[in-house]
Amino acid sequence: MPKVTTFTVVPKLPEKIARLADIAHNLRWCWDPEAIELLFRIDPDLWIAHTQNPVLLLGKVKQDRLQQLAEDESYLAHLERVAARLDEYLASGDWRERRPDTPDGFSVAYFSAEFGLHESLATYSGGLGVLAGDFVKAASDLALPLVGVGLLYREGYLQQYLNADGWQQEQYPQNDFYNLPLTLVRDEAGNQVTVEVEFAERRVKTRIWRCDVGRIALYLLDCDFDANDPDDREITARLYGGNLDMRIRQEILLGIGGVRALRALGIEPAVYHMNEGHAAFLTLERIRELVVKESVPVPAAIESVKAAAVFTTHTPVAAGNDTFPPDMIEHYFAGFAEDVDMPMEQLLGLGRQDPEDPHEAFCMTVLALRLSAGANGVSELHGKTARRMWMRAWPGVPEEEIPITAITNGVHTRFWISRDLAGLYDRYIGPGWVLSPSDPEVWARIDDVPDAELWRTHERRRERLVNFARRRLVACLERRGAPRAEIHAAHEALDPEMLTIGFARRFATYKRANLFLMDPERFIRILTDAKAPVQMIIAGKAHPADTQGKDLIRNIVHFVREYNVRHNVIFIEDYDINVARYMVQGVDCWLNTPRRPMEASGTSGMKAAANGVLNISTPDGWWCEAMGLGENGWSIGGGELYDNADEQDIVESEALYELLEREIVPMFYERGRDGLPRRWVEWMKTAIKSICPVFNTQRMVQDYAGEFYLPCTTRSRGLAADGNAGAVALADWKQAIRRNWDKVRFVGVTCGPTQGLVCGTSLDVTAQVFLDGLSNEDVTVEVYYGELDRHGEIATGKPATMEYVRAVKANVYEFQGAIPCNQTGQLGFAVRVIPSHRDLAQKHETHCITWA
Repeated sequence: MPKVTTFTVVPKLPEKIARLADIAHNLRWCWDPEAIELLFRIDPDLWIAHTQNPVLLLGKVKQDRLQQLAEDESYLAHLERVAARLDEYLASGDWRERRPDTPDGFSVAYFSAEFGLHESLATYSGGLGVLAGDFVKAASDLALPLVGVGLLYREGYLQQYLNADGWQQEQYPQNDFYNLPLTLVRDEAGNQVTVEVEFAERRVKTRIWRCDVGRIALYLLDCDFDANDPDDREITARLYGGNLDMRIRQEILLGIGGVRALRALGIEPAVYHMNEGHAAFLTLERIRELVVKESVPVPAAIESVKAAAVFTTHTPVAAGNDTFPPDMIEHYFAGFAEDVDMPMEQLLGLGRQDPEDPHEAFCMTVLALRLSAGANGVSELHGKTARRMWMRAWPGVPEEEIPITAITNGVHTRFWISRDLAGLYDRYIGPGWVLSPSDPEVWARIDDVPDAELWRTHERRRERLVNFARRRLVACLERRGAPRAEIHAAHEALDPEMLTIGFARRFATYKRANLFLMDPERFIRILTDAKAPVQMIIAGKAHPADTQGKDLIRNIVHFVREYNVRHNVIFIEDYDINVARYMVQGVDCWLNTPRRPMEASGTSGMKAAANGVLNISTPDGWWCEAMGLGENGWSIGGGELYDNADEQDIVESEALYELLEREIVPMFYERGRDGLPRRWVEWMKTAIKSICPVFNTQRMVQDYAGEFYLPCTTRSRGLAADGNAGAVALADWKQAIRRNWDKVRFVGVTCGPTQGLVCGTSLDVTAQVFLDGLSNEDVTVEVYYGELDRHGEIATGKPATMEYVRAVKANVYEFQGAIPCNQTGQLGFAVRVIPSHRDLAQKHETHCITWA
């Protein structure tokens, strides 16, 4: 083969419309309806054909069309408005106005394996990536000083199509980076900026692409260029592709390569946020930086790194958290252990719930938990589930005190709300719904919207969804070579006036996409009722290796054919952000059927609710918090936990059918003299005003800032001051704690009378503790009290701090406290001692606790 020299061609834009390039290369356009309209006007057919990618559109449109636009006064005026608004947006915004308590030097690096910003940029697979994309958009709106770090995949995630039998097939079209809103980062001499990452066998180079998302820079790493061996170019070939060895190499690149990329760009964040465990190796790279470059001792480096790290876990299933066998960690990290002079067993212990168990695998989630100052699940219920999952890492600590909190997910409201509804909100609610989406008073103004206008707007969206679904169905049938009669019938599938239920998500078995098919005859009666029919639009992908998930999809296809309900039920192939937008904006109800408590959060129902769609969901994930806020949807069952999964499926499928037959369908078709479903519209308004101000990403980002980012910045800067003196002192103190803790014990515990205590009084408790070489200032002694379960153990307790009284004798100290008797019945208490230091991020981070 001859040597190939590459060159890049860019569109030739007439001077009058040159600003189109600026607009196309900043994804701010995708949540600005007027910008979308501007780009759509260039060439509607090309816009749709090329996944609404404005960069590719400008390269494909004919030159005479561009010249025509440059002479169109209406278009030029439109362009001027959009460009001016982009300029104003980028120039304005001040995070400190919202948070004047922000410390100097505050900034955040947000690491994620996927970012779902828009369907034209295929760097996402599902909910995790879409959440990351919404997070970055909200950070931009808030002017939060943040950069994103991820990987740029040559093929991205799978594109789905079904064969004639309904079995999912996958294809992986390649991304053309030069026709995406990406810029290759170059130095002053014009050379691409690269960083190197050491793998066990060799060094791999990665280049850096920049994607502008409003005010936020997202940096994506790419190994697929000629500086690397063919095998190494495959590291960024495909999102979640390859075997376990490929997975660890991708995660090394994301974590270690991501930190090095930031350094090459001159970026020194104050806080590092790991969105899921894929990026957890960044903590090891930061330890290496401090040890090798600044000669900080390893224990102090660990404290310094931990103080500036935040971790969000998204997966409530143990198998979904990445683990690697110990020999694989030894293979890839022998060089790291040598560089920092860390014994391999100590390194392996950082990724084990039991650091002393040589057989336990190395878990990325555990690594992130051990090396983060703050950790959270993504809903209140998921926080509880995560605490239960990882409690072995904190032996002896009560489950409710495991230091994993909860920050419930949200959605970027402006991106997901339909243009028609946005216009209605602008008219009656005002600009506050965009500027202050977390303000309940703003959303309360939805009551000012006339019922007729809200309903007509929603009906238009349902009609557009039906038309979109028909077009997609026809295109899929034509590609598959279906009979002409079947293609002709697809043109009339669905009914734009029928009650429409949407179900779209990843086809994992725990999400139970077959729950509504448990009694097919009963479901068909619901669908085909002559007076009150129902239709259902379904979409979603299964993981390429998940045959059970693929079988669920095939079962739905077979159900439609076998029972001839093609008019009422369709499956839309290749679920992506575009399909999701049409569905959450156009359906009447959003169905979610996960097996509790396996849904971490779920955000599609939030997107639907923002469009006035009513939720039908099992009480899992975010819905546990939303369902009690008013008449905004229905819960399937009461959230009971069953020992038998089959029994649970039967009970909850029956509950779903009952809801449809007795409540949902009758309410939808209950019309007044004016033809309006008044009660339904009332529920729509309740859904909007109860869900929108709570479940949005502006609230979520500000929660992260208040609970994690700002405290971490202050604390990490304090530990790093004076040559990391604080980190060294904290590490020395922790080592002293570990040396002495085995000998810490209670000498005695006494209390006052325990029978017949009057409510409102208190029970005095005294404890004497032997602390060996520690002092009373090194510990906190607490009495832990609460109601008892049937096993005589404290079910959900509360701690009360006991005050130091005196030194009884050498190394024995006395503490006194009181338990408030503020409820009746039989209660219980226990006494414990834990290490205490002013620089601890949370009380149980030493993993040391002794009970009397």
